Amino acid sequence: MTPAGRRLDLSLYVVTDSELSLGRSHEEVASQALAGGATVIQLRDKGASTKELCELGQRLQALAASAGGLFIVNDRVDVALAVDADGVHLGQDDMPAHVARKLLGPDKVMGVSVENAKQAERAAQDGADYIGIGAIYEARGTKSDAGDPIGPQAVADLRPRTDLPTVAIGGIKHRNVAEVIEAGADGAAVVSAIVGAEDIAAAATEMKRLIQAARG
Repeated sequence: MTPAGRRLDLSLYVVTDSELSLGRSHEEVASQALAGGATVIQLRDKGASTKELCELGQRLQALAASAGGLFIVNDRVDVALAVDADGVHLGQDDMPAHVARKLLGPDKVMGVSVENAKQAERAAQDGADYIGIGAIYEARGTKSDAGDPIGPQAVADLRPRTDLPTVAIGGIKHRNVAEVIEAGADGAAVVSAIVGAEDIAAAATEMKRLIQAARG
């Protein structure tokens, strides 16, 4: 459950990326991904201005809400608050999670990216609602400052070390998503395999099917 009492369904967590979307807007990507079963939409656009992020955020929040999904803003606590997003996701080099929690208050969702048990434990202490484990398969591409791939075994190793829901990220494709779910992840954060697909809705539908099948 989220702090506000909503069920936190991380199963198919789609991260928008304008560089991978084949010229399609964030709104089109989000709308199609939600139609295909995405449970979370995260807005990530490193090239957008604060004004542009706020405008995008308002539209994506409305889309996610109408589909029953969660809308998360990457990195920017100020934008998340400005558009009344469901929450924010922070990397290790972003605003410290304990500071973000004070700004967000108790009812917003906060996710934190981690690579190891120490970071996962700190995220829990700082008030995170979930952790993103990665990069699993690919360390570069959508996030140039990511470290070396840590592999699906990292999910299996961290799963018993935390009570927080977990989502695996970094090179998650249709061919390998079952591995991270079977390793213990509650969901998969997907970028290019869905955002860059010719048919976003179909790619999301198939990814959701594979995730559900891996859960047995």
